[in-house]
Amino acid sequence: MTITLNGKENSKYEEPILVDELLSCLNLTNTPVLVELNGTALRKSEFSTTTIDDGAIIEIIQIAAGG
Repeated sequence: MTITLNGKENSKYEEPILVDELLSCLNLTNTPVLVELNGTALRKSEFSTTTIDDGAIIEIIQIAAGG
């Protein structure tokens, strides 16, 4: 399947996967992130139930705090 991840086309994934699984593949499991799927922001509670299908557009933004 082909997805667009942060503006870049990516064909690394073989089948539809959950948002949680994608974050794990990207080593972002323990990192606070915002995820947008096809223009819709997801709640963290939706990561384990939302499937990413072929052609999806995903934006992942890491949250950083500092001063």
